[in-house]
Amino acid sequence: MSTFEGVFPILITPFDNSGNVDHLSFDRTIRFMADIGVNGITILGVLGEANRMLDSERKQLIETAVKSAGGRIPVVVGTSHTGTQSTVMLSQMAESLGASGVMVTPSREPAPNEDRILEYFYQVAESISIPIVLQDHPASTQVFMSVPLILRMISEIPSVACIKAEATPTPAKVSAFLNRMNRDVTILTGLGALYGRYELERGSHGFMTGFAFPEVLIAMVNAAKDERWEDVREIYQRFLPLIVFEQQPGVGIRKEIFRMRGLIDNNTVRHPGANIDGASREQLEMVLETTLPGVDTTKPLEV
Repeated sequence: MSTFEGVFPILITPFDNSGNVDHLSFDRTIRFMADIGVNGITILGVLGEANRMLDSERKQLIETAVKSAGGRIPVVVGTSHTGTQSTVMLSQMAESLGASGVMVTPSREPAPNEDRILEYFYQVAESISIPIVLQDHPASTQVFMSVPLILRMISEIPSVACIKAEATPTPAKVSAFLNRMNRDVTILTGLGALYGRYELERGSHGFMTGFAFPEVLIAMVNAAKDERWEDVREIYQRFLPLIVFEQQPGVGIRKEIFRMRGLIDNNTVRHPGANIDGASREQLEMVLETTLPGVDTTKPLEV
C-alpha cells in the first residue's frame, strides 16, 4: 500500500490534434515519472481534464497508466463525480483495473450540508478496499470543508489515508490537521507548489500537484526530510517565477511545458478548454530561459 509521502505528480491527459487521447504520449510521460523517482502518480484530476472524459476513455487511461507504471510506482485515480453512486462506480472501476488509491472530492450542492459530504465519503469507502486521498480544493469544487469536518472523516473513515490540502491558507491548514488528528494520515499539498516552502516548514509530507518539473519538488521534499531548510528555501526561491507563471488558470501552459520536455506530442486542450496563446508561449520561453539557462529540459533535471 502506498504511504502517500513524497511527490505524486498529477498528470495531464495528452490528446492529438483532433482531441483524441494519445496513449503513446501518456505512456512516455508515466515512464519518465518513474525514471526520475517520483513516489507515485495521480491521473484524471483537474489537470487531467477528468471532467471532459468519457467513461470509456477513463477506463482506457487507467489501464494504460497501470501497465506503464509496471508496479514501479503506485497509480492514484481521480474518481470524483457530482453523483455519489457515480463516484462509487468509478472508484470500483479504478480498483478493479489495478489502481493503488482513489482521489475524491465532493461537489457543490445548492444547500451545503456537511452530513451529506460525510455520507458521500462513507459510501465510497465502503465500496472499495483501496485507500482514499481526500481532496480539499474549493477553487475547483466551490465546496468549503471545515477543519472539524475533515478531522471527523479522518477519525471515522479508516480508509482515508491522505489529505490533499489545497484550501488556502494551506500552511495554517497543515498545522491544524497535524495538531488535531487522532491517527497518522499524511498531508500532500497542491496548487502547483505555490506555497510549497511554507507547507513543508509546517510539516506537510510532500506534493500531489501538476507542476511540470517534479524533480524540483523531489529535491525540496528530500531537503525537508533532512532538515536542510536553507536548501528548501533556495530551491523554492529559484523556481518561484516558474511556479507562479505555470499556476495560472487552465492547463494550457502546463501542457506546453510537457510538450517542450518531449513527453507529449501535442499541447491540445480538450474543448472548451483553451490552448496556450502565442504571447503566453513567448513569456513561458523567457521564464524557462531565465530559470534554467541553457538546460535541456527534455532530460531529467538536476536540482
